[in-house]
Amino acid sequence: MKGTTDNAPEPRPTPDPRPVPEPRPAPDPQPSGAPQPPDEAALLLPVPDDDGAPFWEYAARGELRVQGCAACGELRFPPRPCCPHCQSFDDRWQRMSGRGRIWSYVLPHPPLLPAYAAQAPYNVVVVELADAPRIRLVGNLVAAPDAALDSVDPARIRIGAPVKVAFHEQAPGVTVPRWLLERP
Repeated sequence: MKGTTDNAPEPRPTPDPRPVPEPRPAPDPQPSGAPQPPDEAALLLPVPDDDGAPFWEYAARGELRVQGCAACGELRFPPRPCCPHCQSFDDRWQRMSGRGRIWSYVLPHPPLLPAYAAQAPYNVVVVELADAPRIRLVGNLVAAPDAALDSVDPARIRIGAPVKVAFHEQAPGVTVPRWLLERP
């Protein structure tokens, strides 16, 4: 039977160019069901660039500062080399009161990264600064500066709730802002 393709070999599939992910190791079982304390060294740490380095340096001193334009006075976050309003390259770092309100939040179920499993569910909040309402910072609402990420009952978190900043040394030389309820 000329012209038929019944016996023709199947075309080979094109290989997938994407790399094959490494299999993830199974999580270690927790002894007697007790939660393991988090290894803070395994949590995500900021990676400051040249523009954002002053933010982290001030945080290490317990100060919340945001970058502003030295020419027009407009505050901006995240930090960047040029003012988006007047295109000036001159900046200054203005100290904030450290007060704000919860603009949004999420409770990750389950955690997105294995290092956060012991604290799940925990919160991630977006805080609108009181003295710069167009500036919003992402962080965690905690019961005390050094408390676990799951230290605040999720039922107590409300959009618009007043908060104040606290600083926590998450790793040697790395201090991150966290948030406390103004009226616990």
